[in-house]
Amino acid sequence: MVLRTTFVVLCIVAGLALFSEGFEQGWIWGTLVGLVVAGAVLTIEYSLTNAKPGTLLGGLSGLAVGLLLAGIAAWAVAVTLPSVESVPILGFLLLAACPYLGVIYGVKLFSEVGVLKRSRGTESGAGGASISNKILDTSVIIDGRVADLCETGFLEGTFILPQFILQELQHIADSSDPLKRSRGRRGLDILNKIQKMVDIDVRIVEEDFPHVKEVDSKIVVLGKKMNARIITNDLNLSKVAELQGVRVLNINELCNALKPVVLPGEQLRVFVLKEGKEAGQGVAYLDDGTMIVVDNAKRFIGSNVNVVVTSVLQTQAGRMIFTRLKEESEGQDPGVARS
Repeated sequence: MVLRTTFVVLCIVAGLALFSEGFEQGWIWGTLVGLVVAGAVLTIEYSLTNAKPGTLLGGLSGLAVGLLLAGIAAWAVAVTLPSVESVPILGFLLLAACPYLGVIYGVKLFSEVGVLKRSRGTESGAGGASISNKILDTSVIIDGRVADLCETGFLEGTFILPQFILQELQHIADSSDPLKRSRGRRGLDILNKIQKMVDIDVRIVEEDFPHVKEVDSKIVVLGKKMNARIITNDLNLSKVAELQGVRVLNINELCNALKPVVLPGEQLRVFVLKEGKEAGQGVAYLDDGTMIVVDNAKRFIGSNVNVVVTSVLQTQAGRMIFTRLKEESEGQDPGVARS
């Protein structure tokens, strides 16, 4: 902040020195020019803060080529038409247009090259989908855990974001329901966060399938067409995609795989929160949200108890741990599985 303030002050001083002589009210013009120059430089600095290295390299390369071509063109015009009064104006226009076009096409070229390099990643043997190309669905964007995975480096490459997903998020964010509106805005914030990450390239595609009505079905069709994987936490979408040969990365399955392993016979201390479905059962939860069913613990609702694990049920939707009270397990085989 101090450095920027100093820069602005120096620009104003330079402007005052430039317009101090030969200009009426030169201090006004000098101050305005200094502020304009300082504002332009700081704006450029801010816009380049989150720019990727490839984008900066492409812009600088394009600028250099544009300046070179502008100089050559201006020299050729001056030599060919030395007596024409508009030659300086043509030279100025060339000097303005060529660098601008060079920057634009340089950035575009280097961005496309980066996308192509990432999209050539190793292909999987079963589905043949490119590891680096991944399609984000609406549910996983709103969920937000995908951004945390990107920050840790476990996910990288190119994220494909279809235009119809953006439209769905925008529709949710504009909903009259406060809960839906909050979820939609959270999804847009998550996308903005992912887009600023250095190792992630978010590519918005205009591809749409008017003959397909459901958004989930469009995602599956796009995944087949682009040979990409789908990142989701929707169990139904995962099943439909796998049936059609599209590889899926399910965030819920990943989280379940990373949960601590609990084996029959282990002892736990849990807080019985509510009554279970079966008569006399109590229900507790681990810190990661795993449900624990405790036999004959209804009378202990609202208190902590020691339990012994009898069995663990693992499904695609999650994991359930079945236990019984420790005092009831004494003298019994704690490894007996629950039927």
